[in-house]
Amino acid sequence: MNKLLLGVLFLFLAASAQATEKPTPAARIIVLVRHGNYLPDPAADPRLGPHLSPIGVAQAHLVGARLAGLPTRFDALYVSPLQRARDTAAVIAEDLPGRKFSVLDDLAECMPPSRRIEAMKGEKPEDLAACKAQLDRVFVKYFKPAQGSERTELFVCHGNVIRYLVTRALGVDTAAWLEMSVGNASITRIRIEADGSFKVVAVGDVGHLPPNMLTGATGDSEHSLAIEPLPHD
Repeated sequence: MNKLLLGVLFLFLAASAQATEKPTPAARIIVLVRHGNYLPDPAADPRLGPHLSPIGVAQAHLVGARLAGLPTRFDALYVSPLQRARDTAAVIAEDLPGRKFSVLDDLAECMPPSRRIEAMKGEKPEDLAACKAQLDRVFVKYFKPAQGSERTELFVCHGNVIRYLVTRALGVDTAAWLEMSVGNASITRIRIEADGSFKVVAVGDVGHLPPNMLTGATGDSEHSLAIEPLPHD
């Protein structure tokens, strides 16, 4: 009887120790996609902004196909609350059957502090500080090692958001974010190792877009999907 009780006690203690054991840190891959092209629309909801333009929809289809072709499964999908990002995520979701995006308010576009004086003209200090705090919350919550097993997470958001988060991952002055430029429907990849170190793998990758569909980055001209009429004889 005593041996039986000792055996039960041993199993109980072993199970308890296993239950309280902390998960092992693992790598986390963050994939950041900028929304597709959009055009100003005075009729758009001022809180959400305009929808994608036709070329923006086409860009979203191409980035969705690129993401679907990656040899990995996304463990979580997040999107900014703004309309252009939600439209982009909706198109991407067509290539990821059965997957749904969660709206993350802190991914909304905003203007963080920049060392470019001309860009800061007209910006309110309290708005700049609020944006910085917002994006820092995203970084602290999501840019850290996974627990138990490697994770890959997709964020569909905005150019300012992506550039600021890249500076955080690089450990450089975050006021330098405006020295980068990322195009519409571009892909940025950041890997957080199990030890908490960062590897910025790609920034603003647009290899899935043909040259005549590149928009949104410095040097890109505006394009349209409209067909030019044939000249008359």
